[in-house]
Parts: sequence; structure tokens; C-alpha cells
Amino acid sequence: MPDQSIGRLAVVGQGYVGLPVAMRAVEIGFEVVGFDLDKDRVELLRRASTFVDDVSDAQIELALSSGRYVATGDPEELAGFDVAVVCVPTPLRDGAPDVGCIEEAGRMIAQHISPGCCVVLESTTYPGTTEDVLVPILEAGSGLRAGSDFHVGYSPERIDPSNRTWHFENTPKIVSGIDAESLRVVREFYDSLVDRTFAVPGTREAELAKLLENTFRHVNIGLINELAVYTHGLGVDVWSVIDAAATKPFGFMRFEPGPGVGGHCLPIDPSYLSWQVKRSLGQAFRFVDLANAVNDHMPEHVVTRAVECLNARRKAVNGSRVLLIGLAYKSNSGDARNSPAVAVARLLDKLGARLSAIDPLVDPAAVPTYVEMVDCEQEHLDGADLVIVLTDHDVINWDLVAQRSDCVLDTRNRLRAGNAERL
Repeated sequence: MPDQSIGRLAVVGQGYVGLPVAMRAVEIGFEVVGFDLDKDRVELLRRASTFVDDVSDAQIELALSSGRYVATGDPEELAGFDVAVVCVPTPLRDGAPDVGCIEEAGRMIAQHISPGCCVVLESTTYPGTTEDVLVPILEAGSGLRAGSDFHVGYSPERIDPSNRTWHFENTPKIVSGIDAESLRVVREFYDSLVDRTFAVPGTREAELAKLLENTFRHVNIGLINELAVYTHGLGVDVWSVIDAAATKPFGFMRFEPGPGVGGHCLPIDPSYLSWQVKRSLGQAFRFVDLANAVNDHMPEHVVTRAVECLNARRKAVNGSRVLLIGLAYKSNSGDARNSPAVAVARLLDKLGARLSAIDPLVDPAAVPTYVEMVDCEQEHLDGADLVIVLTDHDVINWDLVAQRSDCVLDTRNRLRAGNAERL
């Protein structure tokens, strides 16, 4: 690791996107200010305690001990940056994008813009946000002109929490700028952080590329989820169908059904695209709307199947002991944001089920109060009227689940034989 800083970087937002950027930048020699408005998050970082799947306590400790990383909630510490990267949330509010956090970040950064510096937006958003929303705020707050006085670009995040193959450094990074010189500066910055960058003509293309990536996945998951609903009714095993189709070496890409979609991308990003098309062109993006309808319905389908499983054993949902395995939105992650597993729990609770759950990765604070968290032990499996597999973490003792569960609904195809009903 270099002994001296090769530049000062401000990363606004220290969550699943911003923290990996900050850690990688420290590693190659940047002096990094990690800014976040969440005081609890800042305090955890100062204690070298992680809350992000892909960043360890040891990485944070190493960054802190280098003297080149500071976690702060003080906007004044953003001063003097060479590059600022904005990684803030962009949620949906009543079906419309909320870019308020981008606007707030822009106002804070603008106070510290100096000639020659660079500002990059990474937050997922609709095409035009960088140039139409962020740039005017930066110019108004700094008194300088984007392009001629300082550089601005957009580089969409491609973080896939807990992916053991593709991480921040080896995932190709799309880069763009509001002009040729901004693109050059943005690309030079990311070339120092990642193995490969890919330049696109402008920020709108980069913004839309991010939405296309997630919309592609969302739509195809919707197709497979709907297929799973219908194949069950037809008495066909959807997993066998997928396995067979996946033997084709061209023209097919494997997607698998599940209890729905979750996380910070799939439930939100495609709706950004749909909203923009509706606002700008007055047209409905029908594929997105259909995928939303299918994927949003999957927790209800899981509960319907749970009712069928219990009915077959002459038991009502009301009063039955239902054990949920996994509450995170994806395997090997502790992230429960927008998790379909939580949606399933909520629906079962309304029907009167007595709920417990096994998930050693999820923060108990993110678990609904009506769900009792338990360990993967024989007594809890033996005592359940129904076990529902919702997230297939590798750390779960699946052999014990298969041996001790009397009645199982497996939405992830983790238990391939025996007494397990599948989605």
C-alpha cells in the first residue's frame, strides 16, 4: 500500500455501494472521507464494525489504521476533495423516483467544489438526473461551471452483495461524463480502482444502462415465476423443466423462481424506467408493469401453497407453527431490504400462524416482532407443523432440515427429495 495519498476522495454515502468504493480507494492510496448522515453507521465505522456483506471488520480496521480513512457526518470534512462520489439512496415514493438524497448530497458537495475537481454520481436513477438535477445544484452552490471549471460524470454501481465471484474490483465499470474531458477524468479515476472500465457516449446512456441491466433480470425472473405458478397447476415440475432447457448451449439463460424479488435494486430500478417512459413519452412500459405484477404476487402464491400443504395434513394456518428458513432477500446475505421472505411472514401472521425463523445472517433488529428468531436445531424443526425454505444460505444445516422436518415447502429447490413440496 502506498505510503502517501495519491488524491483526496469524498464518498457520500457509506452503505452497500459507497463503503466498498471507499475501502478500495484507501487500498490503492487515496485519502478518503467516508460521509454519511446516519450517526449510528458512522459510529460503527469508527469502531471498525461492518454492516455490509462484502466489507469485513478487518478491512475497515486496516483503512482506519492507515490514517487515510475517516468516517464522518460533518459536511465540512468534505473540503479539499479531488474527486467526490455520490452513493446515496434513491427510493420510490408513491411510484415516483425520490432524488432528494442526490439533491442534498449535491448541495453539500457544491460548497467544496474547486477548479479541476470531479463529481461522480453512482446512485441508480432515471436518465437525465446527472445533467438535469445534479449539475444545476453543483453550479448554483459553487458559482463555477460544470465542464469548463470542474468535471461531472455518472458511473452506475454494480454491487451484488455476497457474490463470491464478482466484486467491486473485477466487475467492469461503466463510465461517462457530461463532456469529453469529464469522461477522461472519470475514466482515469475508475481505472485506478477497477480492472476494466467501459465508456459510453453520455451520462444518459450510462443511467439507462443500469436500469436495463436490472429490468432484464426482473422481467426474466417474472417470466419464470409465472411459469412456476402455472406448472404447479399443471402437475409439472418447473425445476426439471429449467434444468432441461438450460442444457441448450445457446439462446437460453437460466433464471430460477422464488418467493419474489427483493433488495435495493430489482423491486425499484425497473419502476424508474417505467416512470420515465410514462412521464416523457406518455407510454406504458408493459413488460416492466407485467413483471412487477407477477413478482409482487409471489409471496401470496407461497402462502397459498403453504395453506395447501397444511390442509393436506388436516391443519389450519391459524394456530399452526410455521418455521421460516431465511429472511434475507438472497442467499448468503444478511440484507433483508424489501425481502419477499418478510412479505411472506407478514401474510402468514395475518392468517394467525405462529411464526419462527432461522436466519443467522440477518440483523435481529430487521425482523418483525411477530417472528421469533431461533437456531437451526432439532427441537425447532421437530416442533414445526410446516417448514418453508425462503432463503437458501449455505450456513444452514440442510441435512438436519431434511432429516427432521415433517412437512416442507421449498421455494428455492434446496431440498431435492423426500418430503419437500416445491414451489
